[in-house]
Amino acid sequence: MEPVDKKMAALISGIEADVRAEEEKLVQEAQRRAEEKTKYAQKQAESLLAEARESAAAEAATIDRQVVSAVDREISRRSLRLRDTMMHRIMDRAAKRIEAMLDDPAYRDVLVNWIAEAAVGLSTDTALINASARERAMIDKALLAEARKRAAAHMGQSVTLKLADAEPLEAQGVVLTTEDGRMAFNNQVRTRMSRKGRQIQKLIYDAVFADSQEE
Repeated sequence: MEPVDKKMAALISGIEADVRAEEEKLVQEAQRRAEEKTKYAQKQAESLLAEARESAAAEAATIDRQVVSAVDREISRRSLRLRDTMMHRIMDRAAKRIEAMLDDPAYRDVLVNWIAEAAVGLSTDTALINASARERAMIDKALLAEARKRAAAHMGQSVTLKLADAEPLEAQGVVLTTEDGRMAFNNQVRTRMSRKGRQIQKLIYDAVFADSQEE
């Protein structure tokens, strides 16, 4: 029996050795896979973290651009509003200065020029003149004669100018109309300023804003 027992013991010992070797192999394989998965997970985490950082940086840059753009728009808007406010104030002062000229004897010549200019613009044989009450009081035969002369020099033909039989205008300046009332040329102060608005605005801009822009 002893040889059989030895053989059996040797067989069992061999099987046990094989089992232990297989177990060790399986454990090593499991460890290798676990390490690979850990490395993959770390790489994936690093990749996700890098993407998150890039995304955050891009988003931050976008926000920065949006903020800067919004600030630029606000500065531009306020600058334009300031310019408009100053333009209106300066033009209001100019209108008041012109209104103050009504007390100056030299204003008659201004009135002559405005009437002649309106007559040329209306371009008709006969024109009716209306103006504010104070200006109507200045319009006499001598003033009309001078206005006709200046208008004719530009038109190349004579024109008849008459004071309109109508209520005086409220605003300063003159309005000339044809006898049938179908056409009119408004040469009141505010209308003149509006008509020459771009020129006036350029003068104001050059005088007030040009130096600040250069700085």
